[in-house]
Amino acid sequence: MTAAIAAAAVSAVITLSMTRTLGQASRPSRTTDGKPNFSGIWQAINEANWDLQAHEARPGAVTQQGVYPYDFARVPAAPVLALGAAGGVPGSIGVVQGDGEIPYRPEAAAIRKENAEHWIDRDPELKCYLPGIPRAMYMPYPFQIVQSTNKIQMAYEFTSPARPIHLDKVEGPPDDTYMGHSVGRWEGDTLVVDVTNFNGKNWFDRAGNFHSDALHLVERFTPITPDAIRYEVTIEDPKTFTRPWRIAMPLYRRLEPNAQLLEYRCIEFVEEFLYGNLRKQQLVKRWEGETIIVDVTRKVPPGEKLYEWYRK
Repeated sequence: MTAAIAAAAVSAVITLSMTRTLGQASRPSRTTDGKPNFSGIWQAINEANWDLQAHEARPGAVTQQGVYPYDFARVPAAPVLALGAAGGVPGSIGVVQGDGEIPYRPEAAAIRKENAEHWIDRDPELKCYLPGIPRAMYMPYPFQIVQSTNKIQMAYEFTSPARPIHLDKVEGPPDDTYMGHSVGRWEGDTLVVDVTNFNGKNWFDRAGNFHSDALHLVERFTPITPDAIRYEVTIEDPKTFTRPWRIAMPLYRRLEPNAQLLEYRCIEFVEEFLYGNLRKQQLVKRWEGETIIVDVTRKVPPGEKLYEWYRK
């Protein structure tokens, strides 16, 4: 009976921690077994979700030719024109290590280019699909780490997914997934996580960078201070890239005393985007402002193309 009560108490503490973390700044820097204490609310502060590579600011995630046929003179395309500056893409020094290039195979580079041109149709983020790893780590939303001696649980705000990192021996999943299968180990103060079993349906960012189901990640979490972690990922995918490559960035602890993970179940917000074209009578047709009128015409792709759109 005593063991059952103790187990229930531990479960209650973990459950509470997944929804509310207090006293972030005063948390001990190490756990009782001497490992760095990563428990808490964390967030990346960079532009990686827009584009992993270094890039200049752009007028929109989707652009078209302007008056002059130069890349610097492109203008926002019709779907994002009304967003103004809010629809622009901020510049970035990038997070790809080494020469800053992503070593695509030629056929994969062509797909990446098409992805960028068809961002609205293809990016899984816009459909509120699970973000995958590593993208979930640097999206502009917080995530939570709950650490124990044999498991580390990471919970994410966007779409509310979670992934366990197994520090003990476990069997792999019965099928490939969006979030992969994570197995971890400690190398000194660095948490090393091997991630496999991806279904190949995720993107790395909004610029169209993608991977296949052969993706293999090795993540490294190294404490910089009690409130900052160096996050480094080695990316290997022989179907898509000619060689392994790396990204790296700091992750920062949220220090608000009442920091907590809130739900962002965005699937409710994209129902019209996903299924509005299947309505018998179109619902969202027109928006009229002071200087612009936006008319929307939905269409249903023919045959199998309809289902392929949802599978992307």
